[in-house]
Amino acid sequence: MELPLVVGVDGSDGSILAVDWAVDEAARHGLPLRLVHGSLWERYEGALPSLSLQRPSERAMAQHIVASAEERVRRLNPDVKVSVEAVAADAESALLNEGDNASALVVGSRGRGELKGALLGSVGLAVAARAYCPVIVVRGDRAGLAGTHRRILLGAGDPDTSHEAVRFSFREAEARGCLLDVVRAWRIPAYENADQPDPVEGPVQAQASDLVDTLVAEAMADHPVVRVNRVTVEGPARKVLVNRSAAADLVVVGARRRSGHFGLQLGPVSHTLLHHAACPVAVVPQRV
Repeated sequence: MELPLVVGVDGSDGSILAVDWAVDEAARHGLPLRLVHGSLWERYEGALPSLSLQRPSERAMAQHIVASAEERVRRLNPDVKVSVEAVAADAESALLNEGDNASALVVGSRGRGELKGALLGSVGLAVAARAYCPVIVVRGDRAGLAGTHRRILLGAGDPDTSHEAVRFSFREAEARGCLLDVVRAWRIPAYENADQPDPVEGPVQAQASDLVDTLVAEAMADHPVVRVNRVTVEGPARKVLVNRSAAADLVVVGARRRSGHFGLQLGPVSHTLLHHAACPVAVVPQRV
């Protein structure tokens, strides 16, 4: 049985974009869609008197949010199987719990009540930094959201954080029938002694190229139909990937997940992409 693609919904504009993106993704992979809204209505309902007889309760509002999202899915693609649930928990906890039985979690870049100037909402950031399944934060410009570039971008990180991300990106590229760009950023090491000769770029670049070849070798054998473009670029990984996201439909990065660690587990590259990428961002965790 295929695990569902789980979408966090809250009625915000960001949530609507996430639902629309997830409908296409579910159809692409033949997955059922599960829409989840986390609300603490059990805790707060009845704590304060209603000021109006027409004022909807928190429970009714939660049910309305998931019902509206379900209707939108059925209108966009009647063939996608969809289920909904309003969970009596805060949004972050609700989604992290759902992630234990999800193929991936999909969230919008900002939710209801988030500051308009914020680049990424607190729930999206926390879920991307703590979930043990892939998390896709739906953000970016119109072309990236619509998938018109026909290109997936994979940020090739260190081997201990990248194998799951590699497999995810190859499956995604095959499902979409598009090009996979595998990009490894590299830097010339700084020399503290000014009397030393300038470092040679060749060996550093060759090392980056060898790492990319090693990372993708197994996945290329498993997905021979996927067209792969392997690139090494000198520069900070954060800047390189943000710039290249403008020509991608999805950027994929890996992340470490240490068992028993309860804080946010998100590296600087992923953090920057979640705030600034021009297309949706998939953070794919790997246990270490």
